[in-house]
Amino acid sequence: MSAPETVDRVELCESLLTWIQTFGVEAACSTVDELTGGLAMAQVLQKIDVVYFTDAWISRIKADVGDNWRLKISNLKKILKGILDYNHEILGQQINDFTLPDVGLIAEHSDAAELGRMLQLILGCAVNCEQKQEYIQTIMMMEESVQHVVMTAIQELMSKETPVSSGNDSYADLDRQLKKMVEELSDALATKEEIAQRCHELDMQVAALQEEKSSLLAENQVLMERLNQSDSIEDLNSPAGRRHLQLQTQMEQLQEETFRLEAAKDDYRIRCEELEKELLEVRGQNEELTSLAEEAQSLKDEMDVLRHSSDRVSKLEAQVEAYKKKLEDLGDLRRQVKLLEEKNTSYMQNTHSLEEELRKANTARAQLETYKRQVVELQNKLSEESKKADKMEFEYKRVKEKVDSLQKEKDRMRTERDSLKETIEELNCVKAQESQLTSGLVPLGSNEPSDSLAAEIVTPEIRERMIRLQHENRMLKLAQEGSDNEQIALLQSLLEDSNSRKNELETENRLANQRLLAGQSQVEELQKTLQEHGSKADDHDPGLPLVVLLSDAFVIIIIIIRSTCVSVTLVWPSASLIVIRVCVCVCVCVTGVC
Repeated sequence: MSAPETVDRVELCESLLTWIQTFGVEAACSTVDELTGGLAMAQVLQKIDVVYFTDAWISRIKADVGDNWRLKISNLKKILKGILDYNHEILGQQINDFTLPDVGLIAEHSDAAELGRMLQLILGCAVNCEQKQEYIQTIMMMEESVQHVVMTAIQELMSKETPVSSGNDSYADLDRQLKKMVEELSDALATKEEIAQRCHELDMQVAALQEEKSSLLAENQVLMERLNQSDSIEDLNSPAGRRHLQLQTQMEQLQEETFRLEAAKDDYRIRCEELEKELLEVRGQNEELTSLAEEAQSLKDEMDVLRHSSDRVSKLEAQVEAYKKKLEDLGDLRRQVKLLEEKNTSYMQNTHSLEEELRKANTARAQLETYKRQVVELQNKLSEESKKADKMEFEYKRVKEKVDSLQKEKDRMRTERDSLKETIEELNCVKAQESQLTSGLVPLGSNEPSDSLAAEIVTPEIRERMIRLQHENRMLKLAQEGSDNEQIALLQSLLEDSNSRKNELETENRLANQRLLAGQSQVEELQKTLQEHGSKADDHDPGLPLVVLLSDAFVIIIIIIRSTCVSVTLVWPSASLIVIRVCVCVCVCVTGVC
């Protein structure tokens, strides 16, 4: 099969527009813009096959679309879908490797090339329907240029068509013969056009030669008249004779060329008649092949119906066999249903028990949240009390430093006092010596010389210094006694408070440790009971991991509380009681959940 000729889409659109007008539909279809609405193409499809393209289908095509390109696109999409469905369902053909028309370009821009593709699909429906002979005769009665473009479009479309379901070899042979006859018909039409063109050219050449002959004859007549007037043309040596001989030979050559062209024209005319006869024979063969193709199509439809029936019978037989197997397996299914019912009841019981345990776990979770909040509050209080304890410790260090400084001052003052005592004793010794000297000198002289001698020995400076030292001694004694008494009283009060506080904290710590040991023993007993309960419980019980997880979480919380209990007791004694209570409540909750 030869490859189809390339088709100019714009020329194809114009030719198919001329072909569409032969249907005589009610809608206007003389221009491209009038066809973009889709109504004219829908009416043409209805005339092609009124059984498939019914009035209900036509009613879906909007009539008054105007310039609304969205409605045009909707109409064109419906028409394109109808054409493809018609080819698939009625004609039993599928178009492959054919570019479908772009309805958007047709509706918005009135694209002639895309409209030509749409009209080409309608042409394929026309030449393959039941009334295809009538439409083919209409195409053959059109102009030769339009006829050539339409036949090329048919050839291109038929090369892209393939049957939907494979038939037998005779149907494939008929299709191949039909396509071959169409190709031969198109080749014959092309040859006819070439011969007609050649005949036209020969006619033009003959007319030109005849005109040239007439002009030469007129010139010959003029020359003959001149020759008659002057010299005789029989004299070949004269110029007129030579000119006459030359013109005569030229005329003979032109006559021979004319005879040759007329013979070629007759040959081409005979060839054209033969080609017309062959064309008539090909048309007759084409008609016979179309009738055979219709018969083959009807036989193919019957075969499809019978094949569908056989497939349905095989499916029904398979269903019957399946139903027999299902009846055989019905007893097994009943036993499986009983087992499933028993499992369902057991699962329902487990579900109820799990729901109860979930409710208990939710209550325990709420209590656990409250205990967590209490633990957070206790930690906050612990941090506050630790801050207070740090502050008190700082104050204690500061007071201790003050006491140390006062003790050092006290020692320094004691040393000064001792030195002052030694000075006073020395002064007393000096005074006693002076008194002894004065007492020893009195009998030797009168009273006035002794007084003068004492006055000379004890000078006013020594006396003033002695008086000042005695005054300072009295003042230091008084200050030393007052400061020592105050410091001793303050230190004794601080020592008594610290001792009493230490005793209270030691007693509270001892009591808290006893309570913590008691709570720990209770937790260990609770863990033992949980382990015993877990060993006796079912292995598939899904609630057991939850209880173990809660008990582990509570044991971890108790260990954390135990680690913080000692520091809490040292700073805030009443917190230990709250911690012990929290531990006991947690243990009780775990026991209730279990």
